[in-house]
Amino acid sequence: MKNLNKILIAFFLVMGLSSQAQDSNNPWAISFGVNAVDTRTHVGDGNFFNHFNQPFNVKENWNILPSVSYFAIDRYVGSGFTFGVAGSINKISKLAIQDVRSSFAGDYVIVNPGDVSFYAGDARIRYSFMELLKSKVFDPTLQVGGGYTRWEGKGMGTANIGVGMTFWFTETVGLALQSVYKKSFAESGDVPYVPSHAQHFAGLTFKFGGKDTDGDGVYDKDDACPEIAGPKELNGCPDTDGDTILDKDDACPDVAGLVAFNGCPDTDGDGVADKDDACPDVAGLKAMNGCPDTDGDGTTDKADKCPNVKGPKENNGCPWLDTDGDGTLDKDDKCPEVKGPASNKGCPEAAVDDSVMKKLNDYSKVILFNSGKFSFQAQTMPVLQSIAAILKEYPSANFSIEGHTDSDGRDASNIVLSKERAAAVVGYLVDNGITSSRLVSTGFGESKPISSNKTKAGKANNRRVEVKLVK
Repeated sequence: MKNLNKILIAFFLVMGLSSQAQDSNNPWAISFGVNAVDTRTHVGDGNFFNHFNQPFNVKENWNILPSVSYFAIDRYVGSGFTFGVAGSINKISKLAIQDVRSSFAGDYVIVNPGDVSFYAGDARIRYSFMELLKSKVFDPTLQVGGGYTRWEGKGMGTANIGVGMTFWFTETVGLALQSVYKKSFAESGDVPYVPSHAQHFAGLTFKFGGKDTDGDGVYDKDDACPEIAGPKELNGCPDTDGDTILDKDDACPDVAGLVAFNGCPDTDGDGVADKDDACPDVAGLKAMNGCPDTDGDGTTDKADKCPNVKGPKENNGCPWLDTDGDGTLDKDDKCPEVKGPASNKGCPEAAVDDSVMKKLNDYSKVILFNSGKFSFQAQTMPVLQSIAAILKEYPSANFSIEGHTDSDGRDASNIVLSKERAAAVVGYLVDNGITSSRLVSTGFGESKPISSNKTKAGKANNRRVEVKLVK
């Protein structure tokens, strides 16, 4: 028996000390220890409390086995309540009976009924005040229940009520003390019958049943990261960099950072997290991925060859030069060191002299229209192309296109026809690359003949288009 006691104690100590939890996590508890039976409580007068006037007269009244003599198992059911069953054995060698020599009902004497064997099985519901007291050490309890007690071949049911106190060494290992009054439903002074009695218990209690997969001291049901060890104050989740942001929510779990950046740092304090900051050590602009732009030209300083002067990105942040100062940037200036109009790509233009005008009008005289219309004859197209080519050589010069007719037909009709023909020429030139603002058109009808309208040849000369330089 002594060796068995030692083995049980060692087993439960190892089990209890290797786990930790609260009742809701470790719902099961096993208790074992010694018990004492005191029969004094069945002797007394009608005053109920007189049955308990000598509860701890241990030497004279208590029956104790010097070994493990009770075992109990309890299940936590919530809100401070547990349900359990217990079994105990003892040997009754001290039985209190009424002292017939005394007139006082509370007087008793102790007799030995013959070392009567005692067996008891009980069911109980207990309520713990530990949570109300907000204590982690002291655990007072109140219990009610019922049981069956057997003395040497006779047994009887009992109604039980008791109090207890557990002192927790750890969250799962404690010293439990209990005192239970068991009211027998049919007692007698004869030994074979079960009298009402008090039973006291002292022993170790071990809670178990909780699961802590990662072994971090936070049970799985309360662990936000049940498979990764973490501190209790963070609900069992790790925070490797110690920035109070859990690794599972931390975009930079190995470097301490800010909540605003999901745990990532912002070394230069520019509002752009280092992981997204192209210039993490120099404060810059969010629009520039955290890099500065001193001149505000949209090119970051590190990429800007002229960081203090605005310039386009295409020129690496530097302004375009205009070496000759003609208003045409060097990048667009075909003659960057000689002034010239933008219309001629920065190069100076040759003057439109008389020889150029003669060439234009030589071409214009052979522009042919369909009779009475302003549509061109097919052989005129090469002539119009040649005129357009000459005008492109002088992009800053402006011209007037004038239409003329012979004297056939009404004068008003000829005016309209001459204007339409001049406008048709302008339309062709614009469609072939000549800026419309450089051209104007007008018609004079038959009012400005250059030959006599009395001959066929003269009329042909008068049906013409002329090009004039607008100065």
